[in-house]
Amino acid sequence: MAALVACPGAAADPAVPQPGAPCPEAAAGALTQLPDLMTFLECRNQRGSEYRWQTFDSPYPKSDRWFTYGPQLTLHGEGQPNREIDSGAWVAIPQSPDAQCSAAQLDNTAAGERTSPEVSTGEPGQLLHLEVLPLLFTVELQGHCLWQKVH
Repeated sequence: MAALVACPGAAADPAVPQPGAPCPEAAAGALTQLPDLMTFLECRNQRGSEYRWQTFDSPYPKSDRWFTYGPQLTLHGEGQPNREIDSGAWVAIPQSPDAQCSAAQLDNTAAGERTSPEVSTGEPGQLLHLEVLPLLFTVELQGHCLWQKVH
């Protein structure tokens, strides 16, 4: 697995993905969320080897691959109905040499009670290995990173 994915023009503050805009081939099948918090996009192969962001139409987005472009992406885990991310081993792959991936997890401890955030932060340009907690309430993913479940 490559540690970095080449993205033309990738910078510390990458552009917000837009429907129809190119996405990195390595992000094929990954979902991302726009700042409106209502719209999800999926990186899909359009024609031949051209990958573009397309609107993800399901009302319940769930994936084993997520793409973050800087701002926080909050996903619901197995401790909530309609989870968007599964528990288990995950790896975050920075999308530029200076990108830093981080995750803050909140777990359920009892009905209506949450743990303090468990924060994991990778070094700039380095993979972050993350164990997503079993009764995860939410996880906040951040950085210009491709997150994928390890199978």
